[in-house]
Amino acid sequence: MSVEDKEVKEVAAADNGHGAPPDEDMIALQPVTLKPELYFNREKSLLEFHARVLEEAMDARNPLLERLRFLAIFNSNLEEFFMIRISGIREQVLSGIVESHPDGLTPIEIMTALRQRIIPLLEAQSAFFRDVLRPALSKQGITIANYAELSPEQKQASHDYFDRMVFPVCTPLAVDPGHPFPHISNLSLNLAVELQDPDGQVRFARVKVPNVLPRLIPLPAEPAKKSSNGRREPVVYVWLEQLLAAHLSALFPQMALLEVHPFRVIRDADMDIEEGEANDLLESVEESISRRRFGSAVALLTNPAIPERMLLTLTENMELLATDVYVTEGPLGMADLMDVYRIERPDLKDPPFTPHVPAVVRNSANILYAIQQGDILLHHPFDSFSTVVDFIRTAAADPDVLAIKQTLYRAGNHSPIVEALLEAAEAGKQVAVLVELKARGDEENNIEWARALEQTGVHVTYGLMGLKTHCKVALVVRKEGNGIRRYVHLGTGNYNPSTARGYTDMGLLTVNPEIGADVSELFNYLTGYSKQTQYRKLLVSPVTMRAGLLALVEREIKKHREGGDGRLIFKVNHLVDPALIEALYRASQA
Repeated sequence: MSVEDKEVKEVAAADNGHGAPPDEDMIALQPVTLKPELYFNREKSLLEFHARVLEEAMDARNPLLERLRFLAIFNSNLEEFFMIRISGIREQVLSGIVESHPDGLTPIEIMTALRQRIIPLLEAQSAFFRDVLRPALSKQGITIANYAELSPEQKQASHDYFDRMVFPVCTPLAVDPGHPFPHISNLSLNLAVELQDPDGQVRFARVKVPNVLPRLIPLPAEPAKKSSNGRREPVVYVWLEQLLAAHLSALFPQMALLEVHPFRVIRDADMDIEEGEANDLLESVEESISRRRFGSAVALLTNPAIPERMLLTLTENMELLATDVYVTEGPLGMADLMDVYRIERPDLKDPPFTPHVPAVVRNSANILYAIQQGDILLHHPFDSFSTVVDFIRTAAADPDVLAIKQTLYRAGNHSPIVEALLEAAEAGKQVAVLVELKARGDEENNIEWARALEQTGVHVTYGLMGLKTHCKVALVVRKEGNGIRRYVHLGTGNYNPSTARGYTDMGLLTVNPEIGADVSELFNYLTGYSKQTQYRKLLVSPVTMRAGLLALVEREIKKHREGGDGRLIFKVNHLVDPALIEALYRASQA
């Protein structure tokens, strides 16, 4: 393949006077178009990633409860795929967009391909749960029972639970000319109910399965099975929606139940923030969060036994097409199986993993002194994230530390990082934090942290209008001798100890003066009106990253042609930039 490489040569020739890659604004990047077959479709590729998670669930080499956990993760991932990816493509289809994506597929072709892949994935998920996972769990004394399988004693226990816990929080909603079709909230689990009143009139109602109660209700195990698993006490669960369905007559007295079917609605959850018109980004994000639960429905999941007339009632009222309906024989919303994973059965889980703490940190009385000895490169989760937490905590407690500046993208619910920042502010240090309010799925958490930090006197900014601040950076400014020294942490992962135990990420702790100066200027750009376009060591998006990466790729191409030892190693999440994709194709051919 012959590819025009004019733009990369222009990038390599440009110089900003600092020896660093040039500013994108200084270069007229030419449009890049490759043959459609040279691109993978983004949505199809992501769906295959989710399929690989399901394959982990099906892998018999994994411990049993780890397989259950992978199944729950697959279901959660697939729901987010519907909320973000399917919703976006579906909107393009409904808007009549017919232009092809770079991979040559039109929106309707992408939508068709995704549906054709999702249907067998749902079938495989259901079959695996029914035929493999549930029987295997039962052999280990963990029974996830269908209501019809319960013993009389267990049914009585479930009846008592219904009377005590479920009935008081249920609200049956009729649908007729006097009762409009109710709003079905995103990811809610519901029962579609068809009834007949004493006059013979057929009625339709919706009952929401209470999300304030556990989805899997524990019941007493049968005495006969109590010795089936040695010393371990067996556990029995029943699905809340099945328990509710079995007691619907209490909600509809004097009515004959004709049909009861579970259904689940997935709505568009991609936030649409009119940043250009927003006077206050915090208020704008809060408004968007409140609107998100009313996003348009994008999919309806139900069981294959639901009658066509009931399905039509649901799809017409939620403005869904027949192609938006997905049927599955297994329980809906299997992400709730994560509750079962949490039971104390270490024999059915992976052995505990103890992450490594670098020797230089372990053997030093103070992590700041350890960083002074040389750069520390961390590879999580194999290297413990406690090193990063210790860095912030030590800085917060050190009387010689003057200032701490940090970006927060996903900090989690109970964040030791944020707690350390609060302590630093209370101790009188200058603390500045950029909280990215547009971190998808964590917007509400981040709003709460932002307000808590502000109330303690921390200088809080909410990100840049029109951009998402994705960099993970912490800067500690410390008085040493007659001057100051900058300590920096740069990471690829979030400042979240929980996710750092499972995600692979890199982190660098350094006192390199050039990196420290760059990070100081970066925070001026993030929190103030700086128009910085040149950095010594850092590549900063959107001003120098693309041009810098292109220049580095071109450098390795040239190096390989001259000496045969050019090398490129990338670790990325999504790669969708045509200019960089084109450069990598050329590098591979060189």
